[in-house]
Amino acid sequence: MLKEKLMNDLKDAMREKDEIKKNTVQMVRAAILQIEKDKGITVEDEKIIEIIAKEVKGKKDAIQDFEKGGRQDLIEQTNKEIEILQEYLPKQLTKEELKIEIEKVINDLGATSMKEMGIVMKEAKARIGATADGRTINEVVKELLN
Repeated sequence: MLKEKLMNDLKDAMREKDEIKKNTVQMVRAAILQIEKDKGITVEDEKIIEIIAKEVKGKKDAIQDFEKGGRQDLIEQTNKEIEILQEYLPKQLTKEELKIEIEKVINDLGATSMKEMGIVMKEAKARIGATADGRTINEVVKELLN
């Protein structure tokens, strides 16, 4: 279903001559096709969401480099790309919602110290999935375990 939406959005972007959206959607479709060819599988929506989340993370990391280089033009373009990609991701949890979910994980695991951070992170990522990025999950876990 998500694959069809990407294809339709690509067609719309081409009709509207929206270069940034067209290039962004093509990049995601290329990543999907690459995985399908490499692994000989048909990628389902869940895996597509993982691919898109990974792309968003990479773009957020790139923004930091662009800021260091003073490239405002690239920062603006990358922010637009992130906005486009986030349309395909599930609604992102707020920090408060994330805290509640991670507190449940910590209580279920009986974690009490930073020594158990790896276990908590693994379980939190499994439960939360693409509704929050790993960096934010990490920050909240650290905050709650300290």
